[in-house]
Amino acid sequence: MFSLAIRMAGQRIAALLAVACAVLGGAALITATGVLAESGLRSHLPAGRLADSDVVVSADQNYRPAADLPIALPERGRVPAKLVDELAGRPGVATAVGDIGFPAALVDGRGAVVPTEDPGTAGHGWSSTGLLRDPRVDGSRPAAADEIAVDSVTAAAAGVGVGDRVEVVAAGRSAAFHRVSAVVDAPGAGIFFADATAAQLSGRDGSPRSGTVDLIALRTEPGADADAVAADIRERVSGLGLVVVTGDDRGDLAAVGAGAARSLLILLAGSLSGIILLITGFVTASALAVSISGQRRDLALMRAVGATPKQIRRLAAAQACVIAAVAAVPGVAVGYLLAGEFRSRLADRGVLPDGLPLSLSPLPALATVLLLGIAVQASARGAAWRTSRLPATEAVAESRSEPRNPSKFRTGAGLLTIVAATTLSAAPLFSRTPIGASATSIAGILGAIGLATAGPALVRGIGNTLARGLKSGGSAPTWLAVSNVRGYALRLAGVVSTLAMAVVFVLTYTFAQTTVLTATAQQTRDGTLAQQRLTAPGLGGLPADALTAVRRTEGVRAAAPVSTTTVVWPYRMFGDEEVESGSAMILTPDAAKVLDLDVDSGSLTGLTGDTIAVSADVAASRDAESGRPVTLVLGDGARVTARVAAVYDRGLGFGTVVLSRDLAAGHTTTGLDQSILVRTDGTAAASRSLAALAASRPGLTVEPAVDTADGGLSDAPPEVWVNLALIVVLLGYLLLSIANKIVAATAQRRTELATLRLNGTTPRQIRVMMRREAAVIAAAALGSGLALSAVPLALLGVGFLGRPWPAGPVWLLPALVLTIVALAFLTVELPTRQALRTAPVHALADRQ
Repeated sequence: MFSLAIRMAGQRIAALLAVACAVLGGAALITATGVLAESGLRSHLPAGRLADSDVVVSADQNYRPAADLPIALPERGRVPAKLVDELAGRPGVATAVGDIGFPAALVDGRGAVVPTEDPGTAGHGWSSTGLLRDPRVDGSRPAAADEIAVDSVTAAAAGVGVGDRVEVVAAGRSAAFHRVSAVVDAPGAGIFFADATAAQLSGRDGSPRSGTVDLIALRTEPGADADAVAADIRERVSGLGLVVVTGDDRGDLAAVGAGAARSLLILLAGSLSGIILLITGFVTASALAVSISGQRRDLALMRAVGATPKQIRRLAAAQACVIAAVAAVPGVAVGYLLAGEFRSRLADRGVLPDGLPLSLSPLPALATVLLLGIAVQASARGAAWRTSRLPATEAVAESRSEPRNPSKFRTGAGLLTIVAATTLSAAPLFSRTPIGASATSIAGILGAIGLATAGPALVRGIGNTLARGLKSGGSAPTWLAVSNVRGYALRLAGVVSTLAMAVVFVLTYTFAQTTVLTATAQQTRDGTLAQQRLTAPGLGGLPADALTAVRRTEGVRAAAPVSTTTVVWPYRMFGDEEVESGSAMILTPDAAKVLDLDVDSGSLTGLTGDTIAVSADVAASRDAESGRPVTLVLGDGARVTARVAAVYDRGLGFGTVVLSRDLAAGHTTTGLDQSILVRTDGTAAASRSLAALAASRPGLTVEPAVDTADGGLSDAPPEVWVNLALIVVLLGYLLLSIANKIVAATAQRRTELATLRLNGTTPRQIRVMMRREAAVIAAAALGSGLALSAVPLALLGVGFLGRPWPAGPVWLLPALVLTIVALAFLTVELPTRQALRTAPVHALADRQ
């Protein structure tokens, strides 16, 4: 059976080339997605400052739902400081260092802030040098409150050395001169203060953080097993909510953002996998259907000479597996390269840290081979099912034609799928969130699958309509083209449905992104009353006296601090526990003067104490109406219960949750405000006064409070560009597969074209006939694709923009129409001309 499958494959190169391209592209896409998912689960950032520590103890920087993957917490948790001395005495531990970090930055002689890797945690106590193994120190440890030590890279960037005086901005204090007492030869180690000064600056002397450190780093004694020491420490701290790590896991604790970056890779892989698997399966099944349909005569003759239905299906599956095995190998290799390129693009746009590597193993390749093997087996057996089940005489009789009437069951199933997809597309009317918008693209793809199922009946109906409308004086090529459309509806339906899927995919996926982007930008613009925003990105946060200084500036009507953090919201839906993680703003009662969140109930002025405000989109479904208590997990893992002070409508522009500043106090890494929104009298004098204030203080910058762009692609966030890049890659895969499929289907008609020529049809008439068919294919694909996209996109526009059309680039539809038309005509015209170069007698002699 296997050798026969190989011989049959060798005689159908054109058709099987389409299968090979579908498998190769699918293998590349699935492998790349698998590599991203594995990297999200297993990759780690370099240990950095913790590289010389053997064991690290830290607060757990993940929230762990009962039945889901861990959710990264981006705010640094706290560890009891009393554990430092206790753990130092454990067996196998040589030294234990309690590390603290806080915002700190140097100001060079020109008044510019010297950049550091993470200004929010660049400041440390001198004891943190114990994290380094035998560091070379030029100078002496800082002893006075106005002395510091700096790492060699920062010192060089600031142009200072031992004994020099340099301005330092630390922990929200105003800039003050400090003497450099030492330079530590440890690039990126940070800025070191006397331990007592560091404790005061980091809020460890009487604030809620008193008696805590950020983490504890342990160095083991010579010959001690780090894993054994870690196990002992883990048993000691059990029940305290702490984690004990060694090896590569240290990188996740060195930078708290590492866990969030890895979680992003998992989310990206999860969001991409569904659409990739759907399209890959659809394209592969379509290519196999074309390939096996060209072998129906061979299979029917095998039935006539005694082959059983099971043997026919096994033969079709074996042949498909041979081609899939050959194509999957380079496809998997390309997938690993594609994942690397994708990671580089994410890093370039700031979505991932530069130092986060991909985790490479055979697992994605094995998963790809397994998934594609199942898809190819199922598709090949399904394509050969009808021929294998027919009696031998009927199979031979039908081998040169198609069933007279399309299957009623298949048509009904396709129509039901289209109805279900249309129903799903109503989600944006009830959920104005990115999840609701994603239903639009999913509904479009499901509709395209329904079209493929009901396609033969649709194409047959188009053919019948054309035949009735065709005048008796129509040209011979036109009559032949219409007859082919009516007689070979199954063949044309496969081509039309695949092209229609490309139309639906591009329109729904692109416009879903751009519509959400436009709606978000619109809500942000409408809800922002302030004109200016004051930030200090190089300082890790704004100085504490910046708000007072802004309010005293000429022309300022109102000013309020605004920060962001991450909140995890556990809630129950339909009896099951659900968890949602997302960004949350931190506001004060004064925010009502600079922001208009379109409050439905309550007021932002009530954001005092343990209170929150929530979006109306989730308030009802999560029992979070105004005045109700809600349980949340803050960004450092602290579980809190807060009262809902307000419910607002502009959740798309400002997020699902807003925390009061009092509630967030002590639960962010820096403890500083990230920005100040400033509402002025609108005069140029007010803008100049704010600019002068920012220029007078190192590190402060003034920018427009809201981007004045219209939410176009040029201002899209990195996540949108990731999705658009996916569209481009998948569209290229789709178009290449479609082109190969049409070429293969046309090449299989050599015998038909040769017979027409022997019956007196001229080559010119055949070319005109084929062009007419290409026109029908393009028109049907565009018409059905646009029809399937119209309802989802109209409902998307109504749900997000209040109008029955989406937002997006106006050139997309004309460009897509031109692409589909060009593809249909070129992939029919070129193989037709090639077939006409062969003499009819030779073409008939070569048929199988």
